[in-house]
Amino acid sequence: MAGKEEERSAAEEKKAEIKWNEETQRFETEDKEAYLQYHLLQIADGKTAMDMVHTFVPRSKRGMGLAAKLCDAAFDHARSRDLSVIPTCSYISDTYIPKNPAWNSLVYKDEPKSSM
Repeated sequence: MAGKEEERSAAEEKKAEIKWNEETQRFETEDKEAYLQYHLLQIADGKTAMDMVHTFVPRSKRGMGLAAKLCDAAFDHARSRDLSVIPTCSYISDTYIPKNPAWNSLVYKDEPKSSM
């Protein structure tokens, strides 16, 4: 019985793998059903920011922590490329960042114009 549970857990974890799709400017699950959409913007001093505009998880996949995993991948990406983050998406600004305050250092503090 435990073997089947472990297999199911491993299968669910694989489904939760997040991929960066540079062409569509999205972080997405392998099946592309859940995603975080962003746009790159030029900000002060010639720097670039990721304007994270939308996070979507289909109803059938909610409650699995996918939105947070998408955000984790996007913020890791921004940090590794020295990008600031503009949290236009309300999930990111109102839920994810307050629960993950360590990412505050990446948030662009000035008033940029969103790409929306």
